[in-house]
Amino acid sequence: MKRSLSKNILHLIGILVGNIIYALAVTMFILPNELITGGTTGLALFVNNQTGLSISTFVMIFNILMFILGAVVLGKKFALTTLISTFFYPIALEALQHFPELQKMTQDTLLSTIYAGLMIGFAIGLVIRCGASTGGMDIPPLVLNKKFGLPVSVMLYFFDCLILLSQMLISDKERVLYGILLVLIYTIVLDKVLLFGDSKMQVKIVSEKYEEITDMIIHQLDRGATLLHSETGYCKKNIKVVLSVISNRELPKLNDMVLSIDPNAFMIVNQISQVNGRGFTLEKEYK
Repeated sequence: MKRSLSKNILHLIGILVGNIIYALAVTMFILPNELITGGTTGLALFVNNQTGLSISTFVMIFNILMFILGAVVLGKKFALTTLISTFFYPIALEALQHFPELQKMTQDTLLSTIYAGLMIGFAIGLVIRCGASTGGMDIPPLVLNKKFGLPVSVMLYFFDCLILLSQMLISDKERVLYGILLVLIYTIVLDKVLLFGDSKMQVKIVSEKYEEITDMIIHQLDRGATLLHSETGYCKKNIKVVLSVISNRELPKLNDMVLSIDPNAFMIVNQISQVNGRGFTLEKEYK
């Protein structure tokens, strides 16, 4: 019970911190340098230019509308995960704009693009890893996916492209290029943040000394091992393949230890993005 409560508190803190970092990126780099971007913020920049409506006000109104849409179509559980971001992000954005010193970080457009991309990618990744959504433009692709089966990632890129194209009407060509670079940077960083800490190495070892290798993995590396029954293609010989999942740092050590047991061992190494189960997401259990 206490562990679950602590985890929920950490997730709540992570969501709040993520939204603050996102608001800081917009305040410090995007607004002062008139950068263009995708998502709700990009749409708000366009509306602000056309109507004069403040960015934080538009974000608040749009987020509330998308929150209602998500609650109706996607259910109450989804609505709860977006509730914090829906209201906290525009409030944080409005509050941070009252600190003029934050808007004087740099006038270098390229530097602003890079740092804004890094911060936004990290912020969105942190919020998602905490089990929440940033709301806003995240919701229409999810609604379209549920109603029509359209891929979420494709729809996200589609809406981002539409928003970037709309800002071409109010920005010069160079700003558009910087905007595309910004979206690319935060997309790459987002992917890295989502995979950070979860990436592991899957190793398959083909060797006649599979028993010694299995014993070494279990007792020296303190990792689990599974034996897969297989048959060689050329000689049609039955043999067992050792399967194990280890961390990136353990790979060189495993490689040396396997070769010390059997210099002719055949190893296949794959990087995997996520592992669930005993020894990774669950505590080890010794028998």
